[in-house]
Parts: sequence; structure tokens; C-alpha cells
Amino acid sequence: MSDSLQNINLSQIKKYLPLGEDIHIGDDFLIIDIKDSGDHMFLQYPFRVDAFLAIFCEKGGFDVEINLRKYHIEDKSLTICMPGSILKFDPPSSSGYLPGRFVTFAVSRGFISDLRFDFTKLFEYRLKFIHDPRIKFGDLELSFCSHYFHLVKDVMELDIQGKTKAVEPLLESLLFVLSGLIKNDSVAPSESDKSAQTRLNILFERFMSLVSEFHTSERGMAFYAQRLGMTPKYLSRLIKQVSGRSAPDWIDSFVIQEAKSMLKYTDESIKEIVYKLNFVNASVFYKFFKAQTGMTPSEYRNG
Repeated sequence: MSDSLQNINLSQIKKYLPLGEDIHIGDDFLIIDIKDSGDHMFLQYPFRVDAFLAIFCEKGGFDVEINLRKYHIEDKSLTICMPGSILKFDPPSSSGYLPGRFVTFAVSRGFISDLRFDFTKLFEYRLKFIHDPRIKFGDLELSFCSHYFHLVKDVMELDIQGKTKAVEPLLESLLFVLSGLIKNDSVAPSESDKSAQTRLNILFERFMSLVSEFHTSERGMAFYAQRLGMTPKYLSRLIKQVSGRSAPDWIDSFVIQEAKSMLKYTDESIKEIVYKLNFVNASVFYKFFKAQTGMTPSEYRNG
């Protein structure tokens, strides 16, 4: 079994989405076209994805937890997960599952950084996206984006050299379209608020990236505040302002998800978990876990 919450990079994603026909460009870009018949489709224990992941649901539906929040993915929608996101898919036997067609895109950090697209255009409307990573399509938008997605897929299926260069402008164009859809689905900020809101959302992204990387060893606000060049109190206030949750709450949420994953999906002893999560002793870990879940670690593991 895994030692802790598993990090999955792009080259490993196919292993955990096994039913679809996959097309890829090295370890930089992957498309899995899942025409699901109701069999097992996704990895069903929590994992952290080290890639940009987009799931285009043409029809059907399923439930998924993204960064500790549960969402129902339904037809005519696109769900986007940033690198470092923690995902857990509900099994096909769950009540929210409907067989359908799910086109999954995975893009490496390096590939996305090479695209000619100003990501601050997305940050201006990131508040909506923080609380809900889904974009809902109307019929016209669905048809348009479906053509885009399948055009990318068709290009990647060609037996030609230079496919990467052919795909890049298609993705850049698609990002402009998606940023427009996010804009239309959000309350547009005033011109005077845009700069401040963009800075706040960039700060939030940096904070979440740090928490994703260091939460198993650093739970104190002082560490994150120092890395971001501000006081703990000021950082906490800004994170609360942009996300609706305090910075310590986000840190605790990542730690408790890690603890739950280790308790449920590994054979690690509680003593080993206490050590790996950098708690002073088992008593402190028990109090933290009970306060967060209402159960002791042993009750959760055996439940």
C-alpha cells in the first residue's frame, strides 16, 4: 500500500484511468477518451495530481472531492484541477454516478508554461473558480467546445511529426474561449478592483501551492507568512478575504486529508503517521484528529 497521499504525475495518470483510449505526446500531454459502460473508472482513494487536469463531461455524471470539497460533475460541463490538487472520485456504485462519455486532458506544468496565454486573464475571475472548478455549458457552448476538444484529439492521432507545435495554438485558442466563459459566468470586477483582486488570487494560488507541498512538515502560519513576505495575521486576513476560509483552516484541511488517507489506505501504524505528519506526540495528533472529525484515529480507521 502507499506510504501516504500519493502524488501522481502525468505519466502515471493513464494507470489510474484505465478504461479509456489514450493519446499522448510524451509525458507532456495526454488525452483519455472514456466511453464508460459503468465499470470501474477512476482511482477511488485520494491522490494529489502533479499536472493540469481537465475533465470534459459530454454526458453522464459522477461525484468527486477536489481539495476537500465535494462536487457533482454532470453532463455539459468542464472541470479543471490545478497542479497540487487533491482528488478523490466516488465509485461507480455511488448514487451520483451515471455512465457516459468523459474526455480527460492532462497537461504537464512545463507544457502549459510554454503556451502564449496571459493567465492573469483567468485570475481576474478566479474567485468563482476557487469555490467551484466546474464550467457549465449551454448547448451552443457545448457544441463549440466539443469540436475544439475533438479537433485536438484528431490532430494528436495523426501519424505526423511536429504534433506538439500543431496542438499548442489550438490549446491557446481554447484557453481564450474558456476565459470568456468564466467571465460570462462570474460577476465582473470593476476596473479599480481588478488589479487588487488579481494580486489576491495570485497570493492565494501561491499559498495553496506552498500548503500542498509543505503541510506534512509545516503547520504554523509563521512558515507560510515568511515564505510569502508578510506577517501571519495579515496573510490569514487576506486568505480569508479571497477564499472565505482562514489560512489555518486550509492548512488543517490538508493535514486531516493526509491523515485520513494514511489511516484508510496504508498499513502505517498511528505512531508512524504521527512521525510522518510531524506531530509532537500521539496525544497531540489524537486531539487534533478528534477535533477535526469527531472520531479518534482508531475509530476512523476501523469505521
